[in-house]
Amino acid sequence: MTSLPWLDPYELWFPPPEQSLDEPDGLLALGGDLSPDRLLLAYRSGIFPWFTDDQPILWWSPDPRCVLFPQDIHISRSLRRTLNKYPFTVSADQDFSGVINRCADLRSEGTWITRDMKDAYTRLHELGFAHSFEARNRAGELVGGLYGVALGRCFFGESMFSVETDASKVLMVYLANQLEAWGFHMMDCQVESRHLLTMGARTIPRAEFLSIIEKQVTEKPIQASWNFRWQWPGDRS
Repeated sequence: MTSLPWLDPYELWFPPPEQSLDEPDGLLALGGDLSPDRLLLAYRSGIFPWFTDDQPILWWSPDPRCVLFPQDIHISRSLRRTLNKYPFTVSADQDFSGVINRCADLRSEGTWITRDMKDAYTRLHELGFAHSFEARNRAGELVGGLYGVALGRCFFGESMFSVETDASKVLMVYLANQLEAWGFHMMDCQVESRHLLTMGARTIPRAEFLSIIEKQVTEKPIQASWNFRWQWPGDRS
């Protein structure tokens, strides 16, 4: 395997994403730290961390990249029926720790959301960069969630969970429409999955992705606070 650069925790830099490996797809560098400055530089550069407890910090920039443009959110007929029942209440930044902990706990094959990752993203949340989105059922229980990082007019999704049918899908519909209303250009989904593709996500070349974020992370969105204002048509909640 081609030798990868080892990042010094005391030097804030990343190699160009174009130097990522083809196999495993997108692996770019090792080491460094999870400080707010490094994480924010990573997202601005089209890079994200993904590793497990028994590994060093691994940094990735896959090609192609899975993204969702908010206006492209797809609502299937079955999901539309669910939405019409208004089974969930959605919110933003009401339970960041609950969301990130559930995302970690519900991964049956081990988690890349390590204690260090939880601490790092909680710090980003405290600084106003990381945000959580919650779906609660009629009993008030947290049954779906998603968290990620917002920079400029890009939202970089990190992880989601769902313990009731369609909870995460309903949340994705609300989030995509709200991001569009706020003037966000793109939601980064990192790596494609069947679930994301059925919701309207698609893959684009890394070069296109980097070109988008180079412009959009410096643009200011129009939201004043992270509160949902968009509602499913006829939503009476």
